[in-house]
Amino acid sequence: MGFELSLLLMGLPLMFAAGWLASRFDFRQLKREARDSPKAYFKGLNLLLNEQQDKAIDAFIEAVQNDPDTTELHFALGNLFRRRGEFERAVRVHEHLLSRADLPRADRDRAQYALAQDFMKAGLFDRAEGAYQALKGTPFETDAQLALLSLYERSRDWRAAIETASALEQVGTGSFASRVAHYWCELAQEADDKGQAEEGSNALRHAREIAPLAARPLLMLGYRAARASDHDAALQHWNAMRQRDPGAFALVAHDYATSAKAGDRVIDSRAILAEAYAATPNMDLLRALALLDDDPLASRHRLLEHLQRQPTLSAAQEALKGAPGSVEPAVAKGVAQAVARAALPLQRYRCAACGFEAQRYFWQCPGCLSWDSYPPQRIDEL
Repeated sequence: MGFELSLLLMGLPLMFAAGWLASRFDFRQLKREARDSPKAYFKGLNLLLNEQQDKAIDAFIEAVQNDPDTTELHFALGNLFRRRGEFERAVRVHEHLLSRADLPRADRDRAQYALAQDFMKAGLFDRAEGAYQALKGTPFETDAQLALLSLYERSRDWRAAIETASALEQVGTGSFASRVAHYWCELAQEADDKGQAEEGSNALRHAREIAPLAARPLLMLGYRAARASDHDAALQHWNAMRQRDPGAFALVAHDYATSAKAGDRVIDSRAILAEAYAATPNMDLLRALALLDDDPLASRHRLLEHLQRQPTLSAAQEALKGAPGSVEPAVAKGVAQAVARAALPLQRYRCAACGFEAQRYFWQCPGCLSWDSYPPQRIDEL
C-alpha cells in the first residue's frame, strides 16, 4: 500500500508536466493556425487586387482547407468562381455553406442569395427561381424580387412578371407602371398571334389603364384596327399616340399614310404628317408624306430640301432613287449601290442604355433588356 502511494506521489509531477507540455503544444498550434489563416487570406486578397484570379483562387482554397469553418473565405471563393464562369464550383461552395448546421441566420440568407445568383448566371432559371423564392421574408427579399422580375422577362413569363412588379410596388420599391404596360402589350401580341382577339383586347385595356400615357398600347390598337380594315379607328388611335408621344409617331408613319389612303382621309392626314415632319424632320415621315402627295415634283422638292438641311446617307439614298438621267445609268446604279451599302450600318436603331443596334425598333432591348431605351430615330438621324 505504501509502495503504491509513493508511486502515485511520484507520478503526479510527471502527469502535471505532460499536461503542461500538451497545453503548450495546443496553444502553439492554435497560434500558428491563427497566424497562417489570415496570412493566406491576405495573400489571396493581394493577388485578387493585382487581377491574378487563378493564383487568388489557389490561395483561398488553401485557406479554406486549413480552416473549413471560415465563412468569409467561402463567400470570397464562391464569388470568384462565379466571376470566372465556374458556376458548378460556385454552387458547391455555397451549398456547402448551407449544409452547415451551425451557420448563423444572416450568413444562411446570404449564402442562399449567392446560390440563387450562381443559378441565374449559369442559366438554370428554374433552380434560380426556387432559390430566389426561398428568400421571402429575409433582408434579401427585395433584391430577390427584382432578380425574379428580370428572370421572368428573360423567360417571357409575362403574367409572373406582372405579379412580381405589383408586389414590388406594394412595398414601395418604385413605380413599375410603364414596364407592366409593356408586359400586357406582350400578352396582347401573343394573343393576337394565336387568334385570340378578345384576350388581346383585354390585355391592351389593362395596359392603357396602368399607363394611360404609354404609346405602345395605342400603336397596337391602331395596327389591330387597320388589319380589320377599320382605318378610321386606326387613324384615331395613332393620332392619340402622336399627342402623347410625338417622337414615336414616326414608327407608324408609313402605316398611317396607307390607312389614310384606304380610308379616304388623305387631305387631313397629309396635314398631320406635315405638322409632325415640321416638328421632327426624319425620313420615315418624309416617305409617308410622299405616299399622300399628288404632285411628285412637290415630293422631290421636299426631299431635296431635307437633304440640304440633313445631309444624311439615308436622304442621299432616297434622292438617288429618282435622280434624273444626267449620268449614265450604270454609273447612277453603282453610286446608288455604294451609298446604300454605306448607309446600311447607320440605318439602325441604337439602344441608349447599352448601345445594342438593330435593324428594327424594339420596345425592350435584346442586349440589356431595358424598356423604352431605343430612340424612335435611326442612328444617322440622331
